[in-house]
Amino acid sequence: MLVVLFTTALNAQQRDTTKARELKEVSVIAPKPSREITPGQKMQGKDLSRLNSLSVADAIRFFSGLQVKDYGGIGGLKTVDVRSMGTNQTGVFYDGIQLGNAQNGQVDLGKFSLDNMQEIALYNGQKSNIFQPAKDFGSAGAIYMTSLKPSFNTGESIHLKGTVKTGSFGLFNPSLLWQQKISDKVSASFNTEWINANGRYKFRSRKDNGYDTTMIRKNSDINALRVEGGLNGVLNGGEWSTKLYYYNSERGLPGFVANNVFRHVDRQWDRDFFAQSSFRKDITPRYSLLLNAKYADDYTRYLAPDTAALYVDNHYHQHEFYFSAAQQYALTSWWNLDLSADFQWNKLNADLQDFAYPTRYTTLVAAASAIYFKRFSAQASVLATIVNETVEKKVAATPKREYTPSLFISWQPFTTPTFRLRGFYKRIFRMPTFNDLYYTDIGNSFLNPEFATQYDAGFTWTKTFTDKIEAGIETDAYYNEVTQKIVAVPTVNQFRWTMMNLGFVKIRGIDVKAKAIWQLNAVSISTRFTYTFQKAQDYSDPTSSFYKDQIVYIPRHSGSAIIGTDFKKWTANYSLLYTGERYNGKDNDPENYMQPWYTSDFSIGRILQYKRLNIHLTAQVNNLFNQYYDVVLNYPMPGRNYKFIIAVNI
Repeated sequence: MLVVLFTTALNAQQRDTTKARELKEVSVIAPKPSREITPGQKMQGKDLSRLNSLSVADAIRFFSGLQVKDYGGIGGLKTVDVRSMGTNQTGVFYDGIQLGNAQNGQVDLGKFSLDNMQEIALYNGQKSNIFQPAKDFGSAGAIYMTSLKPSFNTGESIHLKGTVKTGSFGLFNPSLLWQQKISDKVSASFNTEWINANGRYKFRSRKDNGYDTTMIRKNSDINALRVEGGLNGVLNGGEWSTKLYYYNSERGLPGFVANNVFRHVDRQWDRDFFAQSSFRKDITPRYSLLLNAKYADDYTRYLAPDTAALYVDNHYHQHEFYFSAAQQYALTSWWNLDLSADFQWNKLNADLQDFAYPTRYTTLVAAASAIYFKRFSAQASVLATIVNETVEKKVAATPKREYTPSLFISWQPFTTPTFRLRGFYKRIFRMPTFNDLYYTDIGNSFLNPEFATQYDAGFTWTKTFTDKIEAGIETDAYYNEVTQKIVAVPTVNQFRWTMMNLGFVKIRGIDVKAKAIWQLNAVSISTRFTYTFQKAQDYSDPTSSFYKDQIVYIPRHSGSAIIGTDFKKWTANYSLLYTGERYNGKDNDPENYMQPWYTSDFSIGRILQYKRLNIHLTAQVNNLFNQYYDVVLNYPMPGRNYKFIIAVNI
């Protein structure tokens, strides 16, 4: 894979400094910094650039307690499951506002590129900063993606970066990033990216009691365009931003591979657009206000033209309006109160026969309080969720009104700040999706919400031994329960299914995260390790054969490692992902057993300087040992592939 990158910075004209001027006194109120009781797992700038990753879904696999369901290839669907509570229990936020999908509740993280990403963070429970919209209190876990914001050194007014990626799978991926300084307080940014790939790669197909055959993955192509533009501004004691986002793609859905059947021809078109704005200001030294607003328009077309089966050509169109107001008041220097109120309107249209055409009205109100002392901090909140729905056909779901609490604490037991204990309790739920409630012949409008109860206890330890060695470790033990889990069950025959509240899952787990930085003369080494143990058992039916068995696709053991080295003008990086044995069916029997898999990626780079040119050459190998594996059964993943990168900075 070849990447050509250039960056230019145009200096602003120097002002005449020969004349002395009298400056008037200006009063500036600095924004209050965010105070998190339990910080989440984060990857930023340099950490993200070290990974041999194209999308956000590839990068977050290195967080502990998280599993990514990957259906293979560049264009394959990629969803996330945090601590085995299900994909729909995880909220995904982009620049502080949640990405929604009322139709099926899933956000495809493969759509979001790392090319324009400043930070990715994962929070279990919720972000423990009470000054946030009510939506931020409404998930069992949350992923926050933060795009690059313009930052200019003295004399700079323009940043321009162009990237072209080519290589394995027939990939052609150019992008352009432009940042413009409009004034000392206002800046603009524009980012666009095009991805085109045939998605073809070799995989191994096995026959029962037969032989292995190497085949080529087909109908895994993608053609996608992403465009983002925004304005950012700073105020005395605040900031504001506005973003426009557009994504348009056509992709093949390669489908499953079984008994040498892999010539699927299903296609999918996606067209997503949203416009969002955020405004935050400290009105007084004690009172702060945060306003968010968003409009989203999402279109999906699914085509299955297989003449051997039923011809399908479905069109779905979603609309969403969202508005939020959050207020924080500082009673004292150590005690803050917050009141947040959100309103969201969702509408789904489709051309299915007897479609319900549902509309959802959601109101959320969160009341929270936090205390901050030098060695002890705590946060408590209660979220009220009120949901009403209307339909044009069929029967609308009954109105829902739920109250869910949470409590987060952090304690430094010793005078030294290197060791800190933490924990939280949270009860939350997820609403049934429009598909759960109203999908033709499957939906059940009488479904109840799916509840999750979480308990977590852990500690953090960080230590700076010298100015050359830093180390830290975080460990959490947790217990979760998911009740009234929404599952699909057969009705009068195996061809007609419906959604019901049947599931009950108990999850016990341990997450371990360790990192260290060494500076040994001219050599700098950074390491990051994670390990997760999960015992996620199905307690739904004591009479079933799978009672207390591990739930589908959840490994008992998983982990990752990242080792990066810098030596003068050389760089090198090694990353490892490991997923232990799993089962692809409810019964944990040999027929459903899936072997462990691991992948290793390696890269080496060299920085060259030629006059005003800064050139970075990098060679990368992904899946170094060419392992054939499936994340999801019968959806084979790519084998060994390569990247070659040339980055030029002017």
